[in-house]
Amino acid sequence: MVWFRATGTLPEDPFFHRCALTYASDMSLLDTVVLPHGRSGPLGPVMMASLDHALWFHRDVRVDDWLLYAQESPVATGARGFARGSVFTRAGELVASVAQEGLMRPTGRPEDRSL
Repeated sequence: MVWFRATGTLPEDPFFHRCALTYASDMSLLDTVVLPHGRSGPLGPVMMASLDHALWFHRDVRVDDWLLYAQESPVATGARGFARGSVFTRAGELVASVAQEGLMRPTGRPEDRSL
C-alpha cells in the first residue's frame, strides 16, 4: 500500500489529472513482484524492466488529493512477474485499476543493467 499525491495544486482539467495518475501508476508496482524474493538474493542484484502496463479509469480523479495505491503480485516465474493495483480516493472510491508485467534479471553488480 502506498499513499501519494502531487505536491502542489494542479490545473482543473480532468485530462491533466488522468495523465498525472498514468505517470504515477508506474511508481513501485513492479517492486511488489520482487518483494517476497528481495532485490539482492542468491543470484545477486535484480534488474527490472516493464514489458507492458495497462490502466483503466473508473471515475474522475484529483491527483493533488491523497490517493491510496493498493498493489499485489499474484505470480513471479520464468524471469517475469505480474502485478496489479487499485487506486482509491481518501473516501474509499475506486478510481483506477492497473496491471503490469515486468522482466526480472539478475545482474553482476547493482549498477550493471546490461544483462
